[in-house]
Amino acid sequence: MGKIRIKTIGDEEQEKVDAKKAQARAIAKKAREEAEARNAAAEGNKPQAQEAKTEKQTEQATPEPKKEKVVVKKAISNKKKQSDSYQKVTAFVDKNKKYKLSEALLLLGKLKRAAFDETVELHINTTEKGISGSLTLPHGTGKTTRVTVANASEDPKQVDDLIKAIESGKIDFDVLIATPETMPKLAKVARVLGPRGLMPNPKNGTVTPKPDEIAKKFAGGQFNYKTEAKFPLLHLAVGKLSFGDKKLEENIITAIHAVKTKNIKSITLKLTMSPGIKIETASL
Repeated sequence: MGKIRIKTIGDEEQEKVDAKKAQARAIAKKAREEAEARNAAAEGNKPQAQEAKTEKQTEQATPEPKKEKVVVKKAISNKKKQSDSYQKVTAFVDKNKKYKLSEALLLLGKLKRAAFDETVELHINTTEKGISGSLTLPHGTGKTTRVTVANASEDPKQVDDLIKAIESGKIDFDVLIATPETMPKLAKVARVLGPRGLMPNPKNGTVTPKPDEIAKKFAGGQFNYKTEAKFPLLHLAVGKLSFGDKKLEENIITAIHAVKTKNIKSITLKLTMSPGIKIETASL
């Protein structure tokens, strides 16, 4: 059923007026369209260019959504890559086994990688921090100990020159021995010597009224040892690989007895550039 239009009497005149207005609007619209067509033909598709410009302005006016920054974290391993030669000698050592000292010394020769005469090292886990003392190995460490004596009462100029050298960063000694009256002067360089373990100290015998006598002992192979400041660990050089098994064994046993087995939790023997060998301590 179609729509029913209801005609109201008296509206005929109004309808005629509305029809004329509609006709006028249609004529005006047609005229505008014709004018736009002529302009487009003359100027070369200007309406499309204007439309494109408008679209571009709209795009610029509309902010692009922020792109989330993706951070890719690269996994960094703190473990250093071991060389092929190191991995090769590691195969000789059973990490879960504790070796007798004689077995460990025989094994050391197989672990040599360096062209130079490697130092034999003892790394000792102690029962507590603060364990210290002095030690003289029967066959020495294989290293010449440089000893300097500071005696202000006998040679004040030598002490002054020594202090200036230390302040400038020149330290050409392994042990510094001083007389008690020299210590106030050396206090000026305590911040330099202290962290290096070179500051004379009565506890380790490096402050003495007889410095020349003590200097001979240190030059003859005596050295001081002390656990790390923050950990119960001792690191001792007990000779060179070239010493041979017998001399090394005597040096190692002397070092262990000096530290005392009651103060020792575990011992590892190694060369400068080799993996460690766990040592059985019960028979030492």
